[in-house]
Amino acid sequence: MTYSLIAERLTKRYGDVAALDEFDLAVRAGSIHGLLGPNGAGKSTVVRAFSTLIDVDSGSATVAGHDTRTAPASVRRSIGLIGQSPAVDEILGGRQNLMMFGRLFGLGRDAARSRADELLDRFGLTEAGSRPVSGYSGGMRRRLDIAAGLILTPAVLFLDEPTTGLDPRGRSEVWATIRQIAEAGTTVLLTTQYLDEADQLADTITVMNAGRVVASGTPDELKRQLGADRVVVTVKDAADIDRVAASVRIDREPVIDLASLTVTVESPAGAAGLLRAVRALDAAGIEPEDLALRRPTLDDVFLSLTRKENA
Repeated sequence: MTYSLIAERLTKRYGDVAALDEFDLAVRAGSIHGLLGPNGAGKSTVVRAFSTLIDVDSGSATVAGHDTRTAPASVRRSIGLIGQSPAVDEILGGRQNLMMFGRLFGLGRDAARSRADELLDRFGLTEAGSRPVSGYSGGMRRRLDIAAGLILTPAVLFLDEPTTGLDPRGRSEVWATIRQIAEAGTTVLLTTQYLDEADQLADTITVMNAGRVVASGTPDELKRQLGADRVVVTVKDAADIDRVAASVRIDREPVIDLASLTVTVESPAGAAGLLRAVRALDAAGIEPEDLALRRPTLDDVFLSLTRKENA
């Protein structure tokens, strides 16, 4: 298996604070890898270390086979980096922006124009290409920003919280763009605080806290760490909650929450457990307010892991 990004025991301290604490990572070529963590977890520090913007105190990192310390110029030629704030000029049009970046990357005028037109078409921005960027929507502006990072078709693209501040439509547009990039063969490292974003996009995920890796795996693997699916019964009247709990108590002890009037019980059998709960409640003559099968989410995983780390 080929890895585009490898970090081994990366450590970076700022005074008494460890921004990275023996951080390890391996990202498969051509995949989308999500880097999750609360503010201050070290996500942006990882990106800066991989992109040679900072020197680490110890450990090693390679990008597309190039060592960040011994071959920084080769690393920079292999990457695209999109920060949290758009880097495009709002006065210029979309095509002018991309041509400017192309020229900065060393392309000739004709090659820069050809590449700009290609990227505008690829990301659905051709019709807006001549308009000033100041008139673009948030999603369009972010897509143009990402296109600028792809001028030289990098082996690895770093996206540092790319959808912060976007509305749902803008986020959806950027998600589609990120999928296109990965399908074309570019490895994507995505830092985000949006758990649904990582769930939608990432092939694999690393959860960070205080500069350390606290968990890694596919979204489904991380969710399974929290155990089985859960059947959640919402009752109409608090007086019924004990009867409901007794009815659905089959393989696991239910959890009662009086504040939300819910009874929750693990269901290793998944949907079959929901069917058993329906039959048990019907047999007891209980009509719930609501009944649902709830699968663990990345939000559950994130909160559980970071809560343990901070305990």
